[in-house]
Amino acid sequence: MKLPNILKEVSKILQKNGAKAIVVGGGVRDHFLNSPIKDYDIEVYKLDSIEKLEEILKRYGDVSFVGKSFGVLKFRYKNNEYDFSLPRVEKKVSKGHKGFRITTNGNMSFKEASLRRDFTMNAMGYDIEEKRFLDPYGGKRDMEKKVLRVVNSNSFIEDALRVYRAIQFSARFNYRLSTDSINLCKKMVEENMLDELPKERVYMEFKKLLLNSQKPSIGFNLMRELGVLKYYPELQAIIDIPQNKRWHPEGDVWNHTLLALDEMAKMRSGNEKRDIKLMFAILCHDFGKATHTQIGENRVSAIGHEEAGVALARSFLERLTNEHSLINSVTLLVKYHLVPTQYFINKANDKTIRKLATKVNIEELVTVAKADFLGRTTQEALSGVYRAGEWLLHRAKELKVNIKPIKPILKGQDLISLGLAPSKEFKTILNRVYNAQIEGEVSNYNEAILFVKSNYLDRASC
Repeated sequence: MKLPNILKEVSKILQKNGAKAIVVGGGVRDHFLNSPIKDYDIEVYKLDSIEKLEEILKRYGDVSFVGKSFGVLKFRYKNNEYDFSLPRVEKKVSKGHKGFRITTNGNMSFKEASLRRDFTMNAMGYDIEEKRFLDPYGGKRDMEKKVLRVVNSNSFIEDALRVYRAIQFSARFNYRLSTDSINLCKKMVEENMLDELPKERVYMEFKKLLLNSQKPSIGFNLMRELGVLKYYPELQAIIDIPQNKRWHPEGDVWNHTLLALDEMAKMRSGNEKRDIKLMFAILCHDFGKATHTQIGENRVSAIGHEEAGVALARSFLERLTNEHSLINSVTLLVKYHLVPTQYFINKANDKTIRKLATKVNIEELVTVAKADFLGRTTQEALSGVYRAGEWLLHRAKELKVNIKPIKPILKGQDLISLGLAPSKEFKTILNRVYNAQIEGEVSNYNEAILFVKSNYLDRASC
């Protein structure tokens, strides 16, 4: 296993002090996945106290406690950060993610200490000095079979967040949850153990699912299987909602949403803020079909579902996060997600496109609409080309409003330069000039000045 030299150095010093350093958790898992190792977590065995570990680490870099009672130290060396800890036992003593009694014990065996891990793939270790992997619960074998298996049911149920971890791990690595693990998670959901989870922790698992999975649909289908959707009625409600087979031969709204979600995953840019916004937008885009789908004799329609989906998307997101800017951005994308296709069909004029840019980021909107279009099984969708989006984006770029609306030509200072005295009317005047820009009546500074003169100065002189 490839390790930073500083960890090898510290390991040798620990060995001289009678201790043993073992790499644990996700770093070992990622090694076997041939993925870049982002975090190195080190457990130190055969050491009497966390203070002794702190003393050794301070010889090499900065050290701070994550929590003394947890026996975890944050070690910083040359702009890199590593977690060092003593092996510990966690016992649930009260509700909530903080309701654990932590006992550190440097004399535990690696097998004993690993019992607190969630899944076998995360319960492996790497002995730095002996250069060998430790795998007491068959994690490597499970990884080869692409199986996600709970290590210890007794410790697993003490943290209900692990149900969400099962969901996002299954999607990220395309692993199936073992039968026993499925039954355990279902029981936890049925017994309402997830009720006590703070939304901040749940939101982090949603982000991992949406940002790190090639097929987020795997996670949402597992949510459905485990019964977790009872916490998300907006998602539950789109199951079995029929759609017009001409436009949606793939089936109900649930199937379409998951196909669109997987398409959006292909279009992630690596910009986390942008990606999470667009992933949530496509997840929520058809919530309104649950309330606005109408079934006629020969057709199925959902007129007005985009507008109806705004409140539903907001309700869903507010149970996950307090990030109001994210919520507002997502709901706008939900509201306008049909617009690119509508504008293409009607060949919207410049004025209409400029107005749209004042409401929503057109590039982001086209991306959501494209995922919506591709998330179906029509011949047009399977071609991979979204002509409506390409047309609108091209027009928006020509008008220079693809990312943000046109910039106002005039400011208050310009009105003062014309001899107008500052007043409440300034806002009205500037808004009117800006609307004239959008309408195409004003396109440069001289035209804007002339517009003000003819509408306000000439009038004042009469």
